[in-house]
Amino acid sequence: MTMDSVNEEVEATRLAFREGMSRLAAAVNIVTTDGPGGLAGFTASAVCSVTDRPPTLLVCLNRSSSVAGMFERNRVLCVNTLAAGHESMSKLFGGATPQEDRFAVGDWIVGNTGSPRLVDAIVSFDCEVENAIESGTHHVLFCRVIGIAHGTDNDEALVYFRRRYHHLK
Repeated sequence: MTMDSVNEEVEATRLAFREGMSRLAAAVNIVTTDGPGGLAGFTASAVCSVTDRPPTLLVCLNRSSSVAGMFERNRVLCVNTLAAGHESMSKLFGGATPQEDRFAVGDWIVGNTGSPRLVDAIVSFDCEVENAIESGTHHVLFCRVIGIAHGTDNDEALVYFRRRYHHLK
């Protein structure tokens, strides 16, 4: 490798970090909850597997978001992985739309935890929140998976890369 083929390193600042993260392709999910704290949902790409013994996911949630308190009180959630064609739903759950209006779109059923599950999601993970850690501006939620609903095998995944939606088969 020559010096000409290596990009100059950039100082790790907030803006450089955000630009770097835009180059990390990620599945698009709608994370939902319902219970004593109320019905809520938000769009998330910061979701990943932690372990399969026991099945556990990690979900990051901005502490200053309008839904953070609801998720904290309910302690249950469902991660619904979106398919191609769900772009408008992703934008709806990612914006300032009132919670009740968000759930007016799509076909929702209640999962085992009471959290809404999107019927045509690629996969849905129904979870109980076992632990929450504060890190910077976010809650990092460790979620024990208690139920999984698989969608069809013919779906294309909705991914977010370089601040745009893409489809992946």
